[in-house]
Amino acid sequence: MTQRVTGKVVTPTGVVRQGCVELDGERITAVAEYPAKRDGHWIVPGFVDMHTHGGGGHTFTTGDAAAAREAAAFHRRHGTTTLLASLVSSPFDLMRTATAAFAPLVGEGVLAGVHFEGPYLSAARCGAQNPEFLRDPSTEELEQLIAEGAGTVRMVTLAPERPGALDAIKLLTSHGVVAAVGHTDATWEQTRAAVSAGASVGTHLFNGMRPLHHREPGPVVALLEAPNVVCELVADGVHLHDGMLTFATAVAGPERVALITDAMAAAGMPDGDYELGGQAVAVADGVARLARDGAIAGSTLTMDAALRHAVTAGIPITDAVRMVATTPARAIGLGDRVGALQAGLRADLVVLDDELNVVRVMRAGTWLD
Repeated sequence: MTQRVTGKVVTPTGVVRQGCVELDGERITAVAEYPAKRDGHWIVPGFVDMHTHGGGGHTFTTGDAAAAREAAAFHRRHGTTTLLASLVSSPFDLMRTATAAFAPLVGEGVLAGVHFEGPYLSAARCGAQNPEFLRDPSTEELEQLIAEGAGTVRMVTLAPERPGALDAIKLLTSHGVVAAVGHTDATWEQTRAAVSAGASVGTHLFNGMRPLHHREPGPVVALLEAPNVVCELVADGVHLHDGMLTFATAVAGPERVALITDAMAAAGMPDGDYELGGQAVAVADGVARLARDGAIAGSTLTMDAALRHAVTAGIPITDAVRMVATTPARAIGLGDRVGALQAGLRADLVVLDDELNVVRVMRAGTWLD
């Protein structure tokens, strides 16, 4: 059955001020002008969050399928129609059980895949990762996870300076899994080597990384300047200054910057005590920090809030929409299915009011409310 959704339609090429998204079943069939008396709401593609650990009081990090289903539902209400379930550094047994538990959810489309943020990370830049689980990359572990997951594992974040990292990157990319650089103390040269080996994402750029220095540019510059790398940014005003958000976007361009939430279970929940990867987290004024040392421990962000923050910081709405949908979809290999309002893609869209608050969410042609 053909449906029409009208308003100010944001496409990859601009805004159709009096626009219409036509869809038939689960697919978009056309995006066209649709003269009307007023502009109406903003119509944007469903958000794609390639890095989130949970939300709504539920976590992905324990590998619990019921909790994962609830966390995904929470983020869908905020416009995220495609997401990866991100785990944190864990023992191999948990990585295996989580892969097995989440595989059916990937098959259903509740999740777009699993992202392992660790455990192959730098102890010096571990941030809120549990240091007791950090270790060198293991191609044997990765081979097993990829084989058992049968398409479930979509991205792995590692530190390229750890022994075996380049072999791990080559293995991942040979299986179509995204290799990401993050939680790293790597030099510029080591990061460039990782990119040459196939790494194509920078995990929450600036955070959990050796900082910029004019005599040692480090991973930030190497990732920003690599034409095939998408750089994740957490646009919450906590993880990075708005000036750095706009600077990185100006350098890499919105086609290479993906906004992420890096959200944990506390997203959408009251301040209080929570847990991440077996570590105590205290949330105060919406900011999540490890109880042990005050390190930022993920966020309480949602993708609609990230979009609003980016626009308020001065990023044009067409660029910001690309950064919350089109660019992350392409980064995780789903750009031919989701991430933009264009014919042939899945009918995922978010209706926003003039303050960019979510009014309604559609996924695969069905309104969620």
